[in-house]
Amino acid sequence: MDQVTVKLIEDKNEWEGFLAKHPEANFLQSWYWGEFHQSIGHKISRTGFYKNSELVGVMISIVEDAMRGRYLTVPGGPIINWQDEELVKAFVEEIKRVAQTESCVFVRVRPQLESSDFSKELFAKYGFKKAPMHLHAELTSQLDITKSEDELFAGMRKTTRHEIKKAMSLEVEVTTTTEPSILKNFYDLQIETSKRQKFVPFSYKFLESQFEVFSKADKVLLYTAKLREKILAQAFIIFYGDEAAYHYGASTEDGRHYPGAYLIQWEAIKEAKRRGIKRYNFWGVAPEGEKGHRFHGVSVFKRGFGGTDVSYLPAQDLVINKPRYLLNSIIENTRKIVRGL
Repeated sequence: MDQVTVKLIEDKNEWEGFLAKHPEANFLQSWYWGEFHQSIGHKISRTGFYKNSELVGVMISIVEDAMRGRYLTVPGGPIINWQDEELVKAFVEEIKRVAQTESCVFVRVRPQLESSDFSKELFAKYGFKKAPMHLHAELTSQLDITKSEDELFAGMRKTTRHEIKKAMSLEVEVTTTTEPSILKNFYDLQIETSKRQKFVPFSYKFLESQFEVFSKADKVLLYTAKLREKILAQAFIIFYGDEAAYHYGASTEDGRHYPGAYLIQWEAIKEAKRRGIKRYNFWGVAPEGEKGHRFHGVSVFKRGFGGTDVSYLPAQDLVINKPRYLLNSIIENTRKIVRGL
């Protein structure tokens, strides 16, 4: 077998050129996601895996500091051939090395790999265990947008089509911007939404820095739906590679009575099609049929657009420091119960 060599990648074109050949990749392993984390003070590594000098895999890893201990994350990655045993071994050895060098308690990976017997057995084989908390969305609703607009509209739930038509008849206005300063409005709206839906909001710096990095690359839009100058809803949509992602959303009390959010999604889907993107990812949804789940309502909304549920392998932890990891697990399991996750 060809030996796998590992080195850091400093050439953006080499990185992005590799990802462009891998349709399963999304923004979480993009060059820009690394830039965003650097902008908020996180140490990152952009690792390349090579065979005979040919790049065969990439991985962004991020050092995260927390009161419960420092840890390493690999979001939506690495992007490798999971059937290649030598490549998988190289990935595991590399994250162990980085974690030990950075004095991390554990490594948390949410691979861009669907949940299956194969993926579960593969990670168990290398000593991973299911994480107490998620890293990024694990159960998602994704829509194939290579179909025509007429086909996409016909594939929606009847209620969804009705709400979009209603928004149009009411003359709801949907605008977009790439101006980071507008994120203050979105942040305030997110705080309002988080109180209603009982989730922990992101910080202003986190949202603004992320938006600024992706907007410079023309890979994000902030959508706003208004009715007679009253804001109904906003959405933060990332357009990257073959996928557009409804990454964050927020709404007002008025937005609960008027269907601005529906029209935003339809406009974003059409924009993704104009960009030649193949799938629209509505991001996280609650398990089907769990009416008591705190995200049941928004999940019904997302699924109404006709997508298919895609379940990724849940976040996996590789323990580096067992005593400190035990403390982390206790804290995270408590948080999970408190937050109703």
